[in-house]
Amino acid sequence: MTEAVVIIGGGQAGGQTALSLRQNGFEGSVTIIGDEPYVPYERPPLSKSFLAGDATEERMFMRPAAFYAEKHIVFLQKTTVTRVDRAARRVHLENGDSVPYTKLVFATGGRVRKMNCPGADLPGVHYLRNIDDVLGFRDRLTPGTKLVIVGGGYIGLEVAAVAVKRGCKVTVLEMLPLVLNRVVHPEMSHFYTEVHRAAGVDIRTSTAVTAFEGSGKVAHVVCGDQVTEADVVIVGIGIVPNVELASAAGLATDNGIVIDDCMRTADPAIFAAGDCTNHPNDVIGGRLRLESVPNALAQGKAAAQAIMGNPQPLHEVPWFWSDQYDLKLQMTGLSRSDDQIVIRGSMAERKFSACYLRGGVFVACQAVNMAKDFLQSKKLIAEKVRPDPARLADLAIALKDL
Repeated sequence: MTEAVVIIGGGQAGGQTALSLRQNGFEGSVTIIGDEPYVPYERPPLSKSFLAGDATEERMFMRPAAFYAEKHIVFLQKTTVTRVDRAARRVHLENGDSVPYTKLVFATGGRVRKMNCPGADLPGVHYLRNIDDVLGFRDRLTPGTKLVIVGGGYIGLEVAAVAVKRGCKVTVLEMLPLVLNRVVHPEMSHFYTEVHRAAGVDIRTSTAVTAFEGSGKVAHVVCGDQVTEADVVIVGIGIVPNVELASAAGLATDNGIVIDDCMRTADPAIFAAGDCTNHPNDVIGGRLRLESVPNALAQGKAAAQAIMGNPQPLHEVPWFWSDQYDLKLQMTGLSRSDDQIVIRGSMAERKFSACYLRGGVFVACQAVNMAKDFLQSKKLIAEKVRPDPARLADLAIALKDL
């Protein structure tokens, strides 16, 4: 029987899987099923250059639309999968059709976590996950617009940086005591808070939204006895992995679709890649789910290798990035708030690295406008180096020399 790979999900993990299959010489059929009207595109610019109007949709595409036809990749857009029949090896679609497979890849990504307080469905309350989301509110970010952002994570702060530069009056509401609370050390959180406040952003922490109010459209955001005027609201409170199809098909899920280090599920015909996966990471030393482009691309490549009978276990140091104002934050590893932090460089000059030690072991680096530290830190994390904190803080000593 001719090999037939079906990929559920038209994001970067799904797109990379299809691309890697063809690059590696796979001659069977490849079908991508996606619910958006676009070919696979890069999501990070959505809250950065695309929101700012500096990037077009086409510039974000991983490959031009014509590429998929040239590579004989069938792309079913605006299509919803309703069920996976593992016994018959068929994927059932909302329109009544079904697609057979010999190998199946779940690259279903995630969806935005929704607010469930009163008024959450008022017009003017927006989320940011895809191109159409941004197109739904981008033109409203004009000088004088009162923008309220719910959530002080990376998405919220990136949107704040773009909006305040466009002349909006920006308020960020974060329910936890610190912005970026789950991902950086308090010292880094304070740094970014001050950067945004200096730019004119009103950041309010320990502030939970209890309701949205307005007649016909949102006009106020209510936080207990505190009321903030709003012309536009953007909610960025995290994503939920799309595991329902896999779970209904009887596959194991636990904050993601459970896979091994070669992207394989317990069903030898089924693989998974990207934001939807719960996977082992021997560098970090445990299982985790990552919402990151590098992870989606690396897992897409690994899924293709495994499908073609050449499984290659992933040994990746997690890495991420965030652009805010003139600050390029590049991160390696995963830090915790109780890690020892060592600062290299100058926070005042906005050029420094925050290095994290756990039990003396170098576990993470968050480099602000310090590209060399970012690049060199990956090896220190992978090799579990135990640097002398005094030498680590010395900018005259390169990280690679530790």
